[in-house]
Amino acid sequence: MSSVVEDTAAPTTGSAGGGLELRALTKHFADFTAVQSLDLDVPTGSFFALLGPSGCGKTTTLRMVAGLETPSSGTITLGGKDITYDKPYRRPVNTVFQNYALFPHLDIFENVAFGLRRRRKGDVDRQVHEMLELVELTTQTRKKPAQLSGGQQQRVALARALINEPEVLLLDEPLGALDLKLRRSMQIEMKRIQTEVGLTFVHVTHDQEEAMTMADTIAVMNAGKIEQMGSPDELYENPRTTFVANFLGQSNLIAGTVTSRGADLHTVDMHGINVSVPTPRSHSEGDQGWVGIRPEKVLIGDEGEALDAPGNTIPGGVITDVSFVGVSTQSLVRMPWGQEIQVFEQNTGRRRIFRYGDKVELSWRPEYAFLLDHAQDASAGSQIDDE
Repeated sequence: MSSVVEDTAAPTTGSAGGGLELRALTKHFADFTAVQSLDLDVPTGSFFALLGPSGCGKTTTLRMVAGLETPSSGTITLGGKDITYDKPYRRPVNTVFQNYALFPHLDIFENVAFGLRRRRKGDVDRQVHEMLELVELTTQTRKKPAQLSGGQQQRVALARALINEPEVLLLDEPLGALDLKLRRSMQIEMKRIQTEVGLTFVHVTHDQEEAMTMADTIAVMNAGKIEQMGSPDELYENPRTTFVANFLGQSNLIAGTVTSRGADLHTVDMHGINVSVPTPRSHSEGDQGWVGIRPEKVLIGDEGEALDAPGNTIPGGVITDVSFVGVSTQSLVRMPWGQEIQVFEQNTGRRRIFRYGDKVELSWRPEYAFLLDHAQDASAGSQIDDE
């Protein structure tokens, strides 16, 4: 399989007519439904990420947009034109896959020029040099792919796709083959390239940090459906389901009973302690819910210590585990009702590091908490292995 859909037909309508729109998009494989009635809008010029675990349907969705899979039902519209059943080479999209699939017998210049030469385009030299300058590979033009690093090969694959001027660039786990340090530097590089060219990027990944680093908007997928869509900070700070709360970072979810609902705050009885949750961050219709708080938002102190989070102070904790990880110390605190709460505290050097068996109190500011539906599985999304 080629890493790039090389031939790109000129779109019959301009991209100003609208972005990428999926409506009731569904894909069945025998008795398995990979994508279930998906509705999605990807604005023109955005960096959009489809984030989810293996088997959630994100790659199948991308392949349907690319024309490599045929939808069972639903529609795909790009720039106001229905492309649902168009052949891949008739779609104004290019796709870059994880394995790059550069032509080993061609040098870097000719790899990038391949699509232009195939379509007999003019001014090849200028366009290739401009694209190699964009991806910062002007000194590597006559090298073969095998002479480049993984990150450089990835940039060649990007240049080869971008030179065809697609309306949408599809990226399927493009950084998955790189080591951690190189992957992080390429995240910044790809975001820079997307910003400079101003094209719509649709990026499929299972890596939460990767999606949050690069994307303007993230759609979290699970079991063929979108759990929640929004900006990275919105999804992280105000998750609407237990799956999103656990899959995008880590969360403490504590059972509670809603005792009052106000215009600004909901009050929740959490094992005999009243805590407050802002109404816009409350997503439970019933009386029972999960009070959620991110580990880094939890403050920890000695018994009776005044903590900077008035109103939500939980006494009676005992340290059961401490992990020093350099920039932070990660602790587990067993609470009086038996649950262990995660606490991440930055190592500024201003506070002592607690030890196993220390008695502590926890606290957090009410505006950092969220409330989720108790009917949802509190462990959803937390036990998913990396691909």
